[in-house]
Amino acid sequence: MEHQERALAAYIAQVATDPQVLGVVLIGSLARGTEREDSDVDVYLVVTEEAFALAGAEDRWAWIDRHGVDYPGSYIDVKLADLAYLRAAVDRADDPTRASFAGARVAFSRAEELEPLVRAISVLGDDVWVGRVRSHIAQAHLHGGYFLRQAEEHGDPFLLQHAAVHLALAAARAAIAADHRLMPGPKYIHGLVREVPAPDGFVAAWDRLVAEPSTASAEALTTILDDWLGDGQTRDESLSIFIRDNELAWLRGTTPAEYF
Repeated sequence: MEHQERALAAYIAQVATDPQVLGVVLIGSLARGTEREDSDVDVYLVVTEEAFALAGAEDRWAWIDRHGVDYPGSYIDVKLADLAYLRAAVDRADDPTRASFAGARVAFSRAEELEPLVRAISVLGDDVWVGRVRSHIAQAHLHGGYFLRQAEEHGDPFLLQHAAVHLALAAARAAIAADHRLMPGPKYIHGLVREVPAPDGFVAAWDRLVAEPSTASAEALTTILDDWLGDGQTRDESLSIFIRDNELAWLRGTTPAEYF
């Protein structure tokens, strides 16, 4: 909307005078064209390597700026990046970071590299999506088929809730990955699981597990999940994938599957 674009322009005019600023990348609802009257303006401020290192030493990664904002209740929501950050994001960013760049607009730039980097962050290859589905299926198998059962057998209410939530998350993320969709964050899961294509009964089984964690509700969901996306993945295969993705993440320098 006009008032948000006006605020963005004022912010760019403010920061563009700083030679350490290489670009401003507009993200969020304004970039996607889904903003409300009172939506804030979300940006990545791209700075030089030296400025990024200095800010990192001070633990200053994000802040609120109200310069040039002339409508009630809003602000410029600033996150900091440099070109090395963006290159790393192309290779190994988690889903919320990748999703934040989906539909992004480079609003100001002094770096030719900035535009193609921003476009590449939210793109994953078909082989990556296939691997993600396998990883999330493995999470579902272990949390639903082992940890949740252990919780019921030992009367452990915490483990029951923990396993059920992780199973629900894994099943939802498998469904989302099968549709080649990025997961912006946990607060979007409930809606996303209803948006992506899924077989009859999947959403109902998912809702039942969330509301009534038990081996019965877990089995109902994993059965549908296996028939739909399991592709014959055995429990032994899932165990190795789970160990690789979770317990060996520290050794391999990777991110656990839950945090892809």
